[in-house]
Amino acid sequence: MTVIDNAIYRDGTRVATPATLDETFELRAEHGGFAWIGLYRPTDAELDALAAEFGLHELAVEDTRKGHQRAKLERYGDTLFVVLRPARYLDEVEQVEFGELHVFIGPDFAITIRHAESPNLARVRHRLESSPELLAKGPEAVLYAVLDEVVDEYAPVDSGLENDIDEIEEQLFSGDPVVTRRIYDLASEVMEFQRATRPLVGMFDALERGFEKYAIDLELQRYLRDVKDHVIRIVERGDTFRQLLQNALQVHSTLVAQRQNEETKVLSEAAVAQSEQAKKVSSWAAIIFAPTLVAGIYGMNFTHMPELDKPWGYPFAVALMLAFAGVLYGLFKRKGWL
Repeated sequence: MTVIDNAIYRDGTRVATPATLDETFELRAEHGGFAWIGLYRPTDAELDALAAEFGLHELAVEDTRKGHQRAKLERYGDTLFVVLRPARYLDEVEQVEFGELHVFIGPDFAITIRHAESPNLARVRHRLESSPELLAKGPEAVLYAVLDEVVDEYAPVDSGLENDIDEIEEQLFSGDPVVTRRIYDLASEVMEFQRATRPLVGMFDALERGFEKYAIDLELQRYLRDVKDHVIRIVERGDTFRQLLQNALQVHSTLVAQRQNEETKVLSEAAVAQSEQAKKVSSWAAIIFAPTLVAGIYGMNFTHMPELDKPWGYPFAVALMLAFAGVLYGLFKRKGWL
């Protein structure tokens, strides 16, 4: 069912609840006042009927038909076309879900078209119907209440993002390997949140410029300015979130570099220790090799070895072995290998 709620209002009171769009068109002319039609993903035929009845501009209708529009406010003659990007925070998955809402405001009609589950327009309608003096101000009151609801629904998103950033700050110093991915994902959500909220400031500025020209009720002007103040705070918070995430990413990069330097230092120290050990082993091997070489030569049992027949042969061999070992020990000690 695409038509969620449909009513004719006069002097702040619902005077008719048409069952179909055709009936709405007839009763609007009969009762006067203004029509507020709420739809959810309407069909092309329904959009064509609305465009024909209320004189909606074809470009605005085409944007509504396609969806996936940026937040914006455009005026076509005496009709306002507003695109909003409502959002809600999903606690179970710690993610922000963005929706899309199109609003047409004319002299005697308000059309709200949702392309997602949020915002809760039933709550908006109930609020206005509970305040006849506000609803009596006409379709502009509907626009105010819708804007107020969308901005109010940003508050839980703001709190959810702040909580996620706090958790990231804790993860940064715990060495959690998934923190990089979470920073990236959260930064994407914050940028999307900024794309939804930042254009609202310019939209409210445009509405303010038209207050006098379109004779907007003074009290309604105050309400709209109050919502604008909330929007400015939310936009500033979004800027703060983005800066915090950039800082978190820089801190993370620094911590990763520090850990890598520490690991490199440990590996270098281990390599140096192994090198020192290898030097010591090689030095002692060389020192032992020299006497072994001399002893091996004199132990080959050749028939003609003159030194074997000499009385000084043995002391000479021992002295030669000690001399080789002493010289090598001195050399290695001076180089710091021993």
